[in-house]
Amino acid sequence: MVFQGDLEDAAASHDDLPDADEVYDPDDEIPLEAVFDDAFVREYTSFETFDDLVAASPADADEAAALDYVGDGEWDEFVATETEFEDEEAFVMAGRDNWVANRLGLE
Repeated sequence: MVFQGDLEDAAASHDDLPDADEVYDPDDEIPLEAVFDDAFVREYTSFETFDDLVAASPADADEAAALDYVGDGEWDEFVATETEFEDEEAFVMAGRDNWVANRLGLE
């Protein structure tokens, strides 16, 4: 997995990266399952899929598609306990970096 600092280094070492509009349309929604793909979830949690993680979380959802609002403190505690990240922000930023690296072919 590539995270922000590594992502910047990996991108700098490639001279053939696609333009942003080739890999991302700002009008398209990015599915949570794409940000937190199975490989990411398996590497940094004890779960197999993001749906499994959501089902075990304090959210009132049993899959990512049904995920709605979850209180900050609840997610922070869950993420700190069930993942390799200290809080929700670190988890989300790592997922974002993973998604970008995948879209750019940096994995």
